[in-house]
Amino acid sequence: MEKNIDKLNAEFWNELCGNALARHLGISDHSIESLQKFDKYYLDYYPYLLQEVPLKEFAGKKVLEIGLGYGTLGQQIVEAGACYTGLDVAKGPVRMMLHRLALQNLHGTVLRGSILDSPFGREEFDAVVSIGCYHHTGDVRRCVDETYRILKRGGKAYIMLYNQFSFRQWRNWPKQTLLCLFTTWGIMKKKNSVINDEMRRSYDADSHEVAAPETSFHSIHELGTMFSRYSSARFSKQNCDHLILFHRLTIQREYLLSSLGKYLGLDIYVTATK
Repeated sequence: MEKNIDKLNAEFWNELCGNALARHLGISDHSIESLQKFDKYYLDYYPYLLQEVPLKEFAGKKVLEIGLGYGTLGQQIVEAGACYTGLDVAKGPVRMMLHRLALQNLHGTVLRGSILDSPFGREEFDAVVSIGCYHHTGDVRRCVDETYRILKRGGKAYIMLYNQFSFRQWRNWPKQTLLCLFTTWGIMKKKNSVINDEMRRSYDADSHEVAAPETSFHSIHELGTMFSRYSSARFSKQNCDHLILFHRLTIQREYLLSSLGKYLGLDIYVTATK
């Protein structure tokens, strides 16, 4: 099952996560100028990202990034002075990260592979960073356990996963979200929630509007259990959509990040110490 999901993910994510944004910005190449334009927009759009992933702590440390996307965060980690290793299941993100390193004369190791079949030894890294990857693997718990294995004692994991109880979930799928809440509270027996194509597409879709092959959603309560082996774990909610009121009034996302995003955010950021 895992091998099949890895294969599907390798095919789907070969198209870079970020291509749609690049097209929106009128970017048609991967020159230094184009990548700088992309990165500035990306980091401005997610202003909390570099608060959740503290680059200043990475200087001289062995840092593994899992899920490379368009390479924005990976390049930031390398430029912060980390001894960088990047891992992705798909060829496209690996090529992009290698291109960025060569273009800027930066040093790092970039590998193609799956965290579910990790090539790394025990206690190899000071930090592991994975933003928006684990919830596509089909086995988040195993990802969390593997992260624990490869972290050094006292090392930190910085992980982002989709929030089961975000405003988007309540707005678009209220009945299913309520049932998930009841199971979290122990009012109902836990059942596997049905995550259909529409739900997956609303979060991640390629240029042909095909949904990502695997997506899961999680609560802080559930993640607390998954990260219970760690000596400490902190959880915060971030990110949200624009809010449309009365089918006509739109409140722009940037005005909601510090309110709606903090309470019903799309994403849960985890900072866990081994």
